[in-house]
Amino acid sequence: MAKVIAIANQKGGTGKTTTALNLGAYLAALGKKVLLVDLDPQGNATGGLGIKPENLAVHVYHALVGKVPARDIMRSTGFYGYDLLPAAPDLAGATVELVDVPEREFKLKNLLDTVSQDYDYIIIDCPPSLGVLTINGLAAADEVLIPVQAEFFSLQGVRQIEDTVKLIQENFGTDLGILGALITLYDRRNASARANAKELRRTFGGRVFDTVIPRAIALADAPARGLTILQFAPDSPGAHAYRQLAEEIVNIHSGVLSDTEEEKLQEDIESE
Repeated sequence: MAKVIAIANQKGGTGKTTTALNLGAYLAALGKKVLLVDLDPQGNATGGLGIKPENLAVHVYHALVGKVPARDIMRSTGFYGYDLLPAAPDLAGATVELVDVPEREFKLKNLLDTVSQDYDYIIIDCPPSLGVLTINGLAAADEVLIPVQAEFFSLQGVRQIEDTVKLIQENFGTDLGILGALITLYDRRNASARANAKELRRTFGGRVFDTVIPRAIALADAPARGLTILQFAPDSPGAHAYRQLAEEIVNIHSGVLSDTEEEKLQEDIESE
Protein backbone atom coordinates (compact mmCIF):
# COMPACT_ATOMS: atom_id res chain seq x y z
CA MET A 1 0.00 0.00 0.00
CA ALA A 2 1.19 3.49 -0.83
CA LYS A 3 2.20 6.12 1.70
CA VAL A 4 -0.17 9.01 0.91
CA ILE A 5 1.21 12.53 1.43
CA ALA A 6 -0.95 15.63 1.05
CA ILE A 7 0.96 18.81 0.30
CA ALA A 8 -1.11 21.62 1.75
CA ASN A 9 -1.03 25.18 2.98
CA GLN A 10 -4.07 27.44 3.16
CA LYS A 11 -1.78 30.32 2.20
CA GLY A 12 -0.88 30.54 -1.49
CA GLY A 13 2.53 31.26 -2.96
CA THR A 14 4.48 28.87 -0.75
CA GLY A 15 5.91 26.61 -3.46
CA LYS A 16 3.29 23.92 -2.88
CA THR A 17 2.94 22.76 -6.48
CA THR A 18 6.68 23.12 -7.16
CA THR A 19 7.26 20.81 -4.21
CA ALA A 20 4.65 18.29 -5.36
CA LEU A 21 6.10 18.09 -8.88
CA ASN A 22 9.73 17.82 -7.91
CA LEU A 23 9.36 15.63 -4.86
CA GLY A 24 7.50 13.14 -7.05
CA ALA A 25 10.24 13.22 -9.67
CA TYR A 26 13.02 12.59 -7.17
CA LEU A 27 11.14 9.85 -5.34
CA ALA A 28 10.77 8.16 -8.74
CA ALA A 29 14.49 8.72 -9.40
CA LEU A 30 15.16 6.90 -6.12
CA GLY A 31 13.29 3.88 -7.49
CA LYS A 32 9.89 4.51 -5.90
CA LYS A 33 6.63 4.16 -7.81
CA VAL A 34 4.82 7.48 -7.49
CA LEU A 35 1.38 8.83 -8.32
CA LEU A 36 0.85 12.60 -8.27
CA VAL A 37 -2.75 13.74 -7.79
CA ASP A 38 -3.50 17.25 -9.03
CA LEU A 39 -6.40 18.33 -6.84
CA ASP A 40 -6.20 22.04 -7.67
CA PRO A 41 -8.65 23.36 -10.31
CA GLN A 42 -5.90 25.66 -11.59
CA GLY A 43 -4.20 22.51 -12.94
CA ASN A 44 -0.72 23.87 -12.32
CA ALA A 45 0.78 20.50 -11.46
CA THR A 46 -0.73 19.07 -14.65
CA GLY A 47 0.62 21.90 -16.78
CA GLY A 48 3.96 21.76 -14.98
CA LEU A 49 4.38 18.21 -16.25
CA GLY A 50 3.77 19.25 -19.84
CA ILE A 51 0.09 18.28 -20.10
CA LYS A 52 -2.31 21.00 -21.18
CA PRO A 53 -5.35 20.92 -18.85
CA GLU A 54 -7.60 22.45 -21.50
CA ASN A 55 -6.93 19.49 -23.82
CA LEU A 56 -8.09 16.84 -21.34
CA ALA A 57 -11.36 15.09 -22.14
CA VAL A 58 -11.43 13.43 -18.71
CA HIS A 59 -9.53 14.21 -15.52
CA VAL A 60 -9.75 13.89 -11.76
CA TYR A 61 -13.11 15.67 -11.62
CA HIS A 62 -14.76 12.90 -13.65
CA ALA A 63 -13.25 10.27 -11.36
CA LEU A 64 -14.32 12.06 -8.17
CA VAL A 65 -17.94 12.26 -9.28
CA GLY A 66 -17.92 8.60 -10.30
CA LYS A 67 -18.05 8.93 -14.08
CA VAL A 68 -14.78 7.06 -14.77
CA PRO A 69 -12.36 4.88 -12.75
CA ALA A 70 -9.00 6.31 -11.71
CA ARG A 71 -7.05 4.17 -14.17
CA ASP A 72 -8.92 5.70 -17.11
CA ILE A 73 -7.57 9.18 -16.41
CA MET A 74 -3.98 8.34 -15.44
CA ARG A 75 -1.21 9.86 -17.50
CA SER A 76 2.48 9.04 -17.63
CA THR A 77 4.78 11.92 -16.75
CA GLY A 78 7.57 10.62 -18.95
CA PHE A 79 9.48 9.33 -15.91
CA TYR A 80 9.52 5.60 -15.28
CA GLY A 81 7.31 4.88 -12.28
CA TYR A 82 5.86 8.40 -12.06
CA ASP A 83 2.19 8.83 -13.01
CA LEU A 84 -0.32 11.66 -12.79
CA LEU A 85 -4.02 12.05 -12.08
CA PRO A 86 -4.48 15.35 -13.94
CA ALA A 87 -6.79 18.27 -13.23
CA ALA A 88 -8.51 20.98 -15.27
CA PRO A 89 -10.48 24.12 -14.35
CA ASP A 90 -13.87 22.41 -14.33
CA LEU A 91 -12.66 20.42 -11.31
CA ALA A 92 -14.05 23.44 -9.44
CA GLY A 93 -17.49 22.06 -10.30
CA ALA A 94 -16.88 19.19 -7.91
CA THR A 95 -17.13 21.60 -4.99
CA VAL A 96 -20.76 22.16 -5.97
CA GLU A 97 -21.70 18.66 -7.11
CA LEU A 98 -20.37 16.99 -3.97
CA VAL A 99 -22.16 19.27 -1.50
CA ASP A 100 -25.13 16.97 -0.92
CA VAL A 101 -23.35 13.68 -1.61
CA PRO A 102 -23.11 11.30 1.37
CA GLU A 103 -19.54 10.93 2.71
CA ARG A 104 -18.36 13.51 0.18
CA GLU A 105 -15.14 14.02 2.19
CA PHE A 106 -14.00 10.49 1.34
CA LYS A 107 -14.48 10.51 -2.44
CA LEU A 108 -10.77 10.89 -3.12
CA LYS A 109 -9.80 8.30 -0.51
CA ASN A 110 -12.17 5.78 -2.07
CA LEU A 111 -10.76 6.59 -5.50
CA LEU A 112 -7.14 6.17 -4.40
CA ASP A 113 -7.89 2.93 -2.57
CA THR A 114 -8.46 1.34 -6.00
CA VAL A 115 -4.88 2.05 -7.14
CA SER A 116 -2.79 2.48 -3.99
CA GLN A 117 -1.41 -1.07 -4.12
CA ASP A 118 0.42 -0.12 -7.33
CA TYR A 119 2.49 2.68 -5.76
CA ASP A 120 4.99 3.38 -3.02
CA TYR A 121 3.96 7.02 -2.73
CA ILE A 122 0.87 9.00 -3.64
CA ILE A 123 1.36 12.77 -3.49
CA ILE A 124 -1.69 15.05 -3.42
CA ASP A 125 -1.30 18.67 -4.51
CA CYS A 126 -4.12 20.39 -2.60
CA PRO A 127 -5.68 23.76 -3.47
CA PRO A 128 -4.56 26.79 -1.40
CA SER A 129 -7.87 27.00 0.47
CA LEU A 130 -9.84 24.93 2.95
CA GLY A 131 -12.74 23.69 0.83
CA VAL A 132 -14.22 20.31 -0.03
CA LEU A 133 -11.29 19.44 -2.33
CA THR A 134 -8.63 20.13 0.30
CA ILE A 135 -10.69 18.26 2.90
CA ASN A 136 -10.80 15.31 0.47
CA GLY A 137 -7.03 15.50 0.07
CA LEU A 138 -6.40 15.53 3.81
CA ALA A 139 -8.96 12.80 4.53
CA ALA A 140 -7.24 10.57 1.95
CA ALA A 141 -3.74 11.18 3.29
CA ASP A 142 -1.59 9.47 5.88
CA GLU A 143 0.51 12.59 6.39
CA VAL A 144 0.61 16.24 5.41
CA LEU A 145 3.68 18.13 4.23
CA ILE A 146 3.44 21.90 4.76
CA PRO A 147 5.53 24.17 2.51
CA VAL A 148 6.19 27.52 4.23
CA GLN A 149 8.18 30.62 3.44
CA ALA A 150 10.50 31.93 6.12
CA GLU A 151 8.30 34.89 6.96
CA PHE A 152 6.20 35.86 9.98
CA PHE A 153 2.78 35.04 8.55
CA SER A 154 3.95 31.57 7.53
CA LEU A 155 4.23 30.62 11.20
CA GLN A 156 0.52 31.32 11.48
CA GLY A 157 -0.10 29.20 8.38
CA VAL A 158 1.57 26.18 10.01
CA ARG A 159 -0.62 26.61 13.09
CA GLN A 160 -3.72 26.76 10.87
CA ILE A 161 -2.77 23.48 9.22
CA GLU A 162 -2.14 21.94 12.64
CA ASP A 163 -5.64 22.98 13.72
CA THR A 164 -7.10 21.58 10.50
CA VAL A 165 -5.30 18.26 11.03
CA LYS A 166 -6.83 18.02 14.51
CA LEU A 167 -10.29 18.68 13.06
CA ILE A 168 -9.79 15.98 10.43
CA GLN A 169 -8.67 13.51 13.11
CA GLU A 170 -11.56 14.33 15.44
CA ASN A 171 -14.35 14.48 12.86
CA PHE A 172 -13.33 11.74 10.42
CA GLY A 173 -11.49 9.35 12.72
CA THR A 174 -8.36 9.25 10.55
CA ASP A 175 -4.75 8.90 11.67
CA LEU A 176 -3.60 11.90 9.64
CA GLY A 177 -0.23 13.12 10.90
CA ILE A 178 2.15 15.96 10.10
CA LEU A 179 5.16 14.76 8.12
CA GLY A 180 6.84 18.14 8.48
CA ALA A 181 7.03 21.78 7.55
CA LEU A 182 9.31 22.52 4.58
CA ILE A 183 11.01 25.91 4.34
CA THR A 184 10.71 27.08 0.71
CA LEU A 185 11.69 30.12 -1.36
CA TYR A 186 14.53 30.70 1.09
CA ASP A 187 17.10 33.45 0.57
CA ARG A 188 19.90 32.99 3.08
CA ARG A 189 21.19 36.50 2.33
CA ASN A 190 18.03 37.94 3.84
CA ALA A 191 18.42 38.53 7.58
CA SER A 192 14.67 38.45 8.16
CA ALA A 193 14.37 35.11 6.37
CA ARG A 194 17.18 33.66 8.50
CA ALA A 195 15.53 34.89 11.70
CA ASN A 196 12.11 33.55 10.71
CA ALA A 197 13.57 30.16 9.72
CA LYS A 198 15.24 29.96 13.11
CA GLU A 199 11.97 30.84 14.84
CA LEU A 200 10.11 28.23 12.80
CA ARG A 201 12.56 25.55 13.91
CA ARG A 202 12.41 26.73 17.52
CA THR A 203 8.60 26.75 17.54
CA PHE A 204 7.92 23.50 15.71
CA GLY A 205 11.03 21.56 16.69
CA GLY A 206 11.53 18.24 14.94
CA ARG A 207 8.57 18.81 12.64
CA VAL A 208 10.65 21.02 10.31
CA PHE A 209 12.64 19.27 7.58
CA ASP A 210 16.42 19.57 7.55
CA THR A 211 16.11 20.28 3.83
CA VAL A 212 15.59 23.92 2.83
CA ILE A 213 14.39 24.82 -0.67
CA PRO A 214 16.17 27.93 -2.03
CA ARG A 215 14.58 30.75 -3.95
CA ALA A 216 15.82 29.98 -7.46
CA ILE A 217 14.97 31.14 -10.97
CA ALA A 218 15.34 27.61 -12.35
CA LEU A 219 12.62 26.30 -10.03
CA ALA A 220 10.24 28.97 -11.34
CA ASP A 221 11.18 28.47 -15.00
CA ALA A 222 11.02 24.66 -15.15
CA PRO A 223 7.21 24.19 -14.86
CA ALA A 224 6.62 26.92 -17.44
CA ARG A 225 8.37 24.58 -19.87
CA GLY A 226 6.46 21.52 -18.66
CA LEU A 227 9.55 20.11 -16.95
CA THR A 228 10.62 19.13 -13.46
CA ILE A 229 13.84 20.60 -12.06
CA LEU A 230 15.42 17.15 -12.53
CA GLN A 231 14.92 17.53 -16.29
CA PHE A 232 15.46 21.27 -16.57
CA ALA A 233 18.48 21.98 -14.37
CA PRO A 234 19.64 18.78 -12.64
CA ASP A 235 22.84 20.36 -11.28
CA SER A 236 21.17 23.46 -9.83
CA PRO A 237 20.82 24.21 -6.09
CA GLY A 238 17.04 23.69 -6.37
CA ALA A 239 17.56 20.23 -7.87
CA HIS A 240 19.98 19.25 -5.13
CA ALA A 241 17.51 20.47 -2.50
CA TYR A 242 14.61 18.40 -3.85
CA ARG A 243 16.79 15.31 -4.11
CA GLN A 244 17.76 15.85 -0.47
CA LEU A 245 14.08 16.22 0.47
CA ALA A 246 13.16 12.96 -1.27
CA GLU A 247 16.01 11.17 0.49
CA GLU A 248 15.01 12.68 3.84
CA ILE A 249 11.41 11.50 3.45
CA VAL A 250 12.46 7.98 2.42
CA ASN A 251 14.76 7.87 5.45
CA ILE A 252 11.94 9.02 7.75
CA HIS A 253 9.69 6.23 6.52
CA SER A 254 12.45 3.64 6.76
CA GLY A 255 13.40 4.76 10.28
CA VAL A 256 16.84 6.09 9.33
CA LEU A 257 17.95 9.16 11.29
CA SER A 258 19.19 12.23 9.44
CA ASP A 259 22.60 13.70 10.30
CA THR A 260 20.90 16.46 12.29
CA GLU A 261 18.79 13.97 14.25
CA GLU A 262 21.85 11.83 14.96
CA GLU A 263 23.73 14.86 16.28
CA LYS A 264 20.82 15.81 18.54
CA LEU A 265 20.50 12.24 19.81
CA GLN A 266 24.22 12.16 20.58
CA GLU A 267 23.96 15.48 22.43
CA ASP A 268 21.06 14.11 24.50
CA ILE A 269 23.05 10.98 25.37
CA GLU A 270 26.11 12.99 26.36
CA SER A 271 24.05 15.34 28.53
CA GLU A 272 22.57 12.48 30.58
